[in-house]
Amino acid sequence: MKKIVVMGMGYIGLPTAAVLANRGFEVLGVDIDKKKIEAIKSGTFEMNEPGLGEALSSAIKSGRLKVSARPEEADAFLICVPTPAVAKGAGKVSDLSYVDNAAMAIAPFLKEGNLVVLESTVPPRTCRKFLIPILEGGGLKAGKDFHLAHCPERVLPGRILHEVVENDRVIGGLTPKCAKAAADLYGSFCEGTIFITDDITAELVKLVENSYRDVNIAFANELSLICREMHLDAREVIELANRHPRVNILNPGPGVGGHCIAVDPWFIVESDERNSKLIKTAREVNDSMPSNVVDEVEVALAASGYHPGNVACLGVAYKNDVEDTRESPALEIMFRLQKRGHNVRAHDPIVKECPFDLMELEAAVKGADLILLLVDHTVFKGLDLEYLTGLMRTPQVIDTRGIWRKQMEKKERYVNNAYVFQGGKS
Repeated sequence: MKKIVVMGMGYIGLPTAAVLANRGFEVLGVDIDKKKIEAIKSGTFEMNEPGLGEALSSAIKSGRLKVSARPEEADAFLICVPTPAVAKGAGKVSDLSYVDNAAMAIAPFLKEGNLVVLESTVPPRTCRKFLIPILEGGGLKAGKDFHLAHCPERVLPGRILHEVVENDRVIGGLTPKCAKAAADLYGSFCEGTIFITDDITAELVKLVENSYRDVNIAFANELSLICREMHLDAREVIELANRHPRVNILNPGPGVGGHCIAVDPWFIVESDERNSKLIKTAREVNDSMPSNVVDEVEVALAASGYHPGNVACLGVAYKNDVEDTRESPALEIMFRLQKRGHNVRAHDPIVKECPFDLMELEAAVKGADLILLLVDHTVFKGLDLEYLTGLMRTPQVIDTRGIWRKQMEKKERYVNNAYVFQGGKS
C-alpha cells in the first residue's frame, strides 16, 4: 500500500495525514475548505495542537503530503469528516451529510483491492446501511471487490499526535479480510494494540466509551444541583465520598462540550431509544447545566442591584487548555446571558476566534458586575481574585470549575458546583 487519500483536514484528518506522510506513505489530504487547503500548502495554517506544526511542515516539505479539494485514485481512503448532532424533537440525531459527501467524492475513484476506512464517529450500522450503497454505486461490491472497515478515532485534543500513534485501536471490518487489510495499514504506524472485530461492534464501542464518561459526569452534575438546594458544597461532598476505596466521582461543571462526549450518546439513543433511558437522561442532565448556571448568574446580579449587568466570562473553549469551541457550554451560557440582556465580555487566552469579541483580561473585568469562570485553563488558576474584584463595579465571582476555592474565603452561597463570592474592597 503506497498512496492514501485522507478525506477531511480537521482535528483528526490533518494530524493523521501528517503522521502517515512522515511514515513514508504518499498522502493526499482532501478538504472542501479552499482557504484551508491554500493555508496548508503555504505553511500558514495554524491549529493549537502541540507538535502538529513541525509534523505538518516536515510532511509538506518531503513532498509526501499534498492537499487538494478533490480526491484521486489511491490504495486506501480514510474518511475523517465531522458527524455533528442536530436537534430533532426533544433530542438530537446524527448529521451524516459530511460522510455522504466524502463517500460520493471517492466512489468514482474506487478500484478493486482498495481499502476504505471510516474513522468518523457514527451510529451503529452506518457502514452497512448508509456507506455501502454509496460506495457500491460504481458496481464494485464491498467485502468482495474492495475492503471496508470502521476504525473510530479516540484521541484527546492537546495530545492528538501522540495518541494517533500510541493509543490502542479498535478495527471493525465488514469481513475478516476487510479487518485484516485495515489492521495492516494501521499496524504500520500505530504502536498501541490493535483489536479486531466487526464494523457494527466498532461503531458502538466508540459511542459506549463516551457515553460512559457522559453518564459519570451527569452523576456529578446532578449531585451539584442537589447540593445547591441543600446549601452544601458539592465538591466537598464529592471529595469526602471519594475517600471510599471503591468510589471515584468526577468533578461537576457548567456542562459538557466537545465533538465527542456531548454528541456520541445521542447516536446510541437514535439507534435504540427504548433501551437507552439512562444514556438519554444523562445527556439531558448535562445539557441542562448551562441553563442552571445562567439562572444563578441572574440571581447574583439581581441581588447586587445591577440587572442587566456586565458579566466577564473567563473561558470560551469546551475544555481547559485547548482552543476548540465545538459544543462549548461556555458559549451556550454566554449566548443565553446575552439573550437576557446582559453585557457579555469574553476573555480566553487560548482561543483565537469565537462569536464574541475577545478582550484582554483586565478590560473584561474592569467595571464588571460579575466574573463567571467557565473554563479551567491552567493560566486562570494563578489569578489573584482580590486584585480582579478590586477592578469591578460589583465584586462578585462565580467559579463553575472550583479552581479558586482556596481564595474564596468569603462565601455567600453555593452555585451548582461553585460559590458566589463577594470580594474586592468588601
